[in-house]
Amino acid sequence: MAERTTHQDTYDAGLEVRKEVLGSEYVERSLGRATDFTQRVQELVTEYCWGEVWAREGLPKTTRSLLNLAMLTALNRPHELATHVRGALRNGVSRDEIQEVFLQTAIYAGVPAALDSFRIAESVFVEVDSVAQA
Repeated sequence: MAERTTHQDTYDAGLEVRKEVLGSEYVERSLGRATDFTQRVQELVTEYCWGEVWAREGLPKTTRSLLNLAMLTALNRPHELATHVRGALRNGVSRDEIQEVFLQTAIYAGVPAALDSFRIAESVFVEVDSVAQA
């Protein structure tokens, strides 16, 4: 990726990656719902999480997705987990790989956290499958 020199360049790169991973509709909805209070955090997430980190070439997006699933399980962040399960699927992560991540987190982050992640991922799979069949 070409070196970015301005905040706007980093934000634009982040917006591109964020839409690629999470889907344009999801990102546009998130940005569109931003209020005066939440606008700045949306900009921060887009520029730094997505533009500075996710846009880096050091790890493939599949690996970044798997790492996020493990960390979000350990941190017990169900809303973000569901979002990143969808993103992982968009990035080409298989359901078997997602299962393996949650089994691994059961050992290191705790069985209750992993059980919640299995439940959340399964509900995302059902949603994705129902959309695909429509």
